[in-house]
This record gives sequence, C-alpha cells and structure tokens, in this order.
Amino acid sequence: MAKAKATVFFCQNCGYESAKWMGQCPACREWNTFVEEPAAASSASKSAAKQTAGVIRWDSIGAGTGAPGNGGRGRNKPLALKEISVTDADRVSTGIAEMDRVLGGGMVQGSLILVGGDPGIGKSTLLLQVCRNLSDRRVLYVSGEESQQQIKLRANRMGAFSDSLLLLCETNLGEVQEAILSLKPEVVIIDSIQTMYSESVSSAPGSVSQVRETTGVLLQLAKGLGVTIFIVGHVTKEGAVAGPRVLEHMVDTVLYFEGDRHASYRILHGVKNRFGSTDEIGVFEMKQDGLREVANPSEFMLDGRPEGTSGSVVACSLEGTRPILIEIQALTATSNLAYPRRTADGADLNRVNLLLAVLERRLGMRLSQMDVYVNIAGGVRLREPAVDLGIILAIISSFKDIVIDEKTLVFGEVGLSGEVRSVSQAPLRVREAQKLGFERVILPRACLKAVSDIKGVQLVGVSNVRELMNVFS
Repeated sequence: MAKAKATVFFCQNCGYESAKWMGQCPACREWNTFVEEPAAASSASKSAAKQTAGVIRWDSIGAGTGAPGNGGRGRNKPLALKEISVTDADRVSTGIAEMDRVLGGGMVQGSLILVGGDPGIGKSTLLLQVCRNLSDRRVLYVSGEESQQQIKLRANRMGAFSDSLLLLCETNLGEVQEAILSLKPEVVIIDSIQTMYSESVSSAPGSVSQVRETTGVLLQLAKGLGVTIFIVGHVTKEGAVAGPRVLEHMVDTVLYFEGDRHASYRILHGVKNRFGSTDEIGVFEMKQDGLREVANPSEFMLDGRPEGTSGSVVACSLEGTRPILIEIQALTATSNLAYPRRTADGADLNRVNLLLAVLERRLGMRLSQMDVYVNIAGGVRLREPAVDLGIILAIISSFKDIVIDEKTLVFGEVGLSGEVRSVSQAPLRVREAQKLGFERVILPRACLKAVSDIKGVQLVGVSNVRELMNVFS
C-alpha cells in the first residue's frame, strides 16, 4: 500500500495545489509563490464544507433575494432575469457617508467584505464605528487579537454604544460559526482572518490552508443566512493582503485602508466591488475619539501648501465620481552619482521616467544628469493619466526655478510625442477648481469646447508641452 504524502504545496497567489514544489505556478504563471502545507488540508476543506452545508440551507434564505415566495426548495430553482427584483432597500447604510460611497451606496445583505491595511492604520477603529452606527441592528464583533477589555477601552473613547453590539473573543472557527447560527446577527465583524483556525485543518492559523478554509465557511454563512460579514486582513510588506490571493477572489468587496500611521489622514480605497464602482475613495482624519470623515478632500489635501516656491503645482485627479485637487511637488538637483536617482512617492515611477524622457527629447531639457524627486502631497496614490501635465509642470518649475501661481490648476494626459490629450469629465474638474477659488485652469485644448460655458475662471488650452512652456515664458 502506497504511503500517503505528508505535505502538499499551495500557490499563495491563486490557490493551485501541487504534490511537489514548482518555481512557477502553472495556473497563474507567478514565480516563487508555492508554500508547503499539510496534506490533510486538501480533504479537510471538503469535510468542513459538507458540515456547513448541512447546517445552512440555501433554500432557507429570507426576503431580499429577489426570488418569488414559493417556499422550501422552490426558492432555489432557476429564474428568468426579469423575475428578479433589486431595490435600494437591499443596501444598509453604515452611518459613515465616506464608507457608503466606497461600498457603492451601503452594505449589501449577504455580502462578504474584506478590509485590509497596515497594522495600526485604523481598521478596527473604523469597523467599531460602523458597529456604533448600527445601533438598531444586532451586530457580532469577533476578535481574535484583542480581549474584551481592550475593545471596551477603545469603545469608551468613541462614545456610547447600544446593547445590540455583542463581543466575542474567539479564534476557533467552529465556535464562531455556532455563535452566528444561534445569535443570527445582521452584521458580523471578523478581526482578523489570519487569527482564525479550523480544527479540521492541521496547519497553523494564518497559513494558506487555514485562510482559504475559514473564508470558505464564512462565505457560506454570509450567503446562506443573508448576513453581512466584514473580514479584517493584514497586509504584507508589498501592500497586498497576507495569505493566498484566492482570498480576494472569494469575497465580494475588497477595501484597502491606506495612509501613514504617523499622519492624521487615512484613505479608504476600493479595489474590488461586485456591487459598485472600484474607483471611489473615502478620506478620513484620525482624531482622539476615532475617525472623522473629510467632506471636502480637495481642501484637506491642499492645506499647508507652500507659497512662492518653485516645483509645486496643483493638479486634478478624478477618483470615481469625485474630483480631487492635489499638490504635486518636484525637485531636481545635480547628481553626483553615475546613475541619477529617480524617486516617486504617490505616483507611478515608470510613468515619471516616461515623462522625463518626453521633457528631454521634446523640450531639450538636460535631465539625464539630474536627480529627480516627485511627491504627491497628502499620501494619495495616483494612477490616472490626467495628472501627467501636473507632473510635467512641476518638474519644469523646479528645473527652471519658475514659481507657478497658487491660483493655477492643471490637468491633462501627455503622450510620447509631447501632445496633451483630452481627459474625461473636464467640466467636473473645472467646477471643482472654481469652487475652491482657482482663477486659471490649464487643460488640453481638446477639452475647451466642453467647458466653454463655465464663466468666472480663465481657461488656457494647450495641445503639446511646448505650448505649456510658452504659457510661463
């Protein structure tokens, strides 16, 4: 009789299982992602799934599913698309407008939401505030990292909580599952997924097998009972949620809580949302009594901007449906190194290198012997091409020591030939600049027609970077 293998290998990126270690995963093609786990985990997942399925009947889901009331197993039959009704009542507000914006209008019943972020960034504080706002609903807060006394101390700083909030300090998945089935809460907080473990899996908590197994059980609980479950996840040094990548594929929504722990600002960014846009962001400010919403992020980001200094430009980026004005800073200095430094904080370094090549080739600026530093003030990470013109102008301003008027705003995408291309929602960006007191807006010439009806602000259209130089010459 052949001896059973003691261990198997899992891909941390996609969950692919192999009997031996491989350098490249054949499923997702990623390198060096295989980790060794006990072989018992492969069969444990099936046994736990059967156990959970025996407790939760998918045909027992109540109202809110959109299925006609046939009762019993009739709810589980295939339905025509036109027979399914979806209303705004299926969403529940968290009581935090910025978080509702990122979620697409509020929590969807029966959804599984993953909240990731660096240690100490404020994930637990944010979710505890959500629990306080849901005073009219039964909420179960499950903590595997803190005691009930520690959570109570944090709650005392935030204010009064209702009796509908229940605390459970437990890491055993079976105990958590029994608590959810018996209490039948409407919202569950799991803090954190890396501390939970299933007795049917022999590996340690936080391993690939445990995280995958735990998330699978929580997913069945969320869909089977119609309860909204928030999962807190730690992140790695690369900024991704720790554990297998399949964790992000299983959940309905993935939110990242970003920012500097030593600064007061925090940014909630949605990277996956099956019920809304993934481009929305929410801005918060950390106070002694918890997190406070920032109703006007543009004004918050521009607070403390230097005056009369070269290398500082205000640009406009569109995050979802919200235009945000941010300060772009650039510094150029003669390099003493064989390979000059190129540093970008908050912007894509490859994009910055591309724009530097455009300046050197199209405008003849000798940047190959210069150290170039680009910084997006406020801790925001921008990927939208509309900030290209702002980065270009900030570098020109620092290189030529030209002070850009503080009442000037720029936006536009820059191509390899130096052309300035149009961007979406130009009227929305200009009106945001006008609302904050900006007097001049430099934008792509192709966008002038769309904003021609906006009065009270000077509109300067440019079609290439050479025209941009003429504006400030």
